[in-house]
Amino acid sequence: MREYTFAAIASVVLVVLLDRALRTRLTGRVEFWVFMAVMFGFKLLFNGYLTWRPIVIYGERFYLGMRVWTIPLEDFLFGFSMITLCIVLWEVARSRLFRSSHHQAGAREAESRAFD
Repeated sequence: MREYTFAAIASVVLVVLLDRALRTRLTGRVEFWVFMAVMFGFKLLFNGYLTWRPIVIYGERFYLGMRVWTIPLEDFLFGFSMITLCIVLWEVARSRLFRSSHHQAGAREAESRAFD
């Protein structure tokens, strides 16, 4: 298997497993897929231009050779993985921060009731 293809597929599998393991369940949300469609639209525009010019050139022996317009299919897989990983980590951090601040607010409220 081609290196770029293998790495792209592995990155998708790992990030989807991480999404499930951390229980963010992004891939089950409609908003996520709408966001991905917008991101891939921009990817087609910008990455398409860079590969069409050709400012960015891919070694034929490293990927399958399948392209969407001028963009190797693997680029979409990596794009999916990078974007999804960032959102998964953001959701986990946001959730932990919310729980922490919510817990601190509850502790302060309980403390103030104890002195009433």
